[in-house]
Amino acid sequence: MANYFVGDIQGCFDELQLVLGKVDFNPSTDCLWCVGDLIARGNKSLQTLQYIKRLSGSAKVALGNHDLHLLAVHGKLKRANPNDNLSTLLASPMLDQLVDWLRLQPLYHAYPEQRILMTHAGVPPSWDLSTLKEQADNVSQALQQPDYLTALIAKMYGNSNDSWHDNLSVTEKNIYTINALTRMRYLYPDGRLDFDCKQPIAQCEQPLLSPWFEHDSLLHPTHTLVFGHWAAIMGQTHSASLKALDTGCCWGEHLTLWHLESDQKITQAKLNQA
Repeated sequence: MANYFVGDIQGCFDELQLVLGKVDFNPSTDCLWCVGDLIARGNKSLQTLQYIKRLSGSAKVALGNHDLHLLAVHGKLKRANPNDNLSTLLASPMLDQLVDWLRLQPLYHAYPEQRILMTHAGVPPSWDLSTLKEQADNVSQALQQPDYLTALIAKMYGNSNDSWHDNLSVTEKNIYTINALTRMRYLYPDGRLDFDCKQPIAQCEQPLLSPWFEHDSLLHPTHTLVFGHWAAIMGQTHSASLKALDTGCCWGEHLTLWHLESDQKITQAKLNQA
């Protein structure tokens, strides 16, 4: 059995198939771990969701911000981003089933035997494992409720929930959890989330900001943290136990697959498509 972790697919289905072909991925014996953002900028979001869903237990998905936004679009709370290529997905008769499947996916996955944690954007440095599990599970439970659109999805937009405190309300904790696990890049010295700067680290012009993974952490380096979301850093974290896998395939770069057992990365360049 082999374990492969893949960066943000973003609807780049053809590139996903090619990179899996390079390692002879076999769903009957292997596992594909997806860091989230399965959909959006690529032109085959529908095929991507259908394929990952068909993998069933051979795939593990951590929801990303684009995946959560699809729930809002499907629920008529938001319009699709015009820069995304979601028209085929949104017109599909399979959409309701795919949305229901997405709602069952968690915000994190753990591989305890290897001390690996996978989320879309990272883990707040101040969180221990029990906090991560509790807060991510709370969001998952909220997503599976009949009122998930009004109680959670409609409230997750905005930048007000940028700090973690024990005295936050349940809803505020849920929104912070979504913000941290699916949107986080830079933090202020006091741990507050910054939602604006998306630049590579060397180009960030705000001296108070630093990458979340450079803050003292309760989970790293005792655990390997696997994440995506931040294409601008192109996988560079300067730590063997930080696996940044978003390498900007949807932006014309490449898709990255990390093979756990050999600790090797396999890539597939973006195809030229009309």
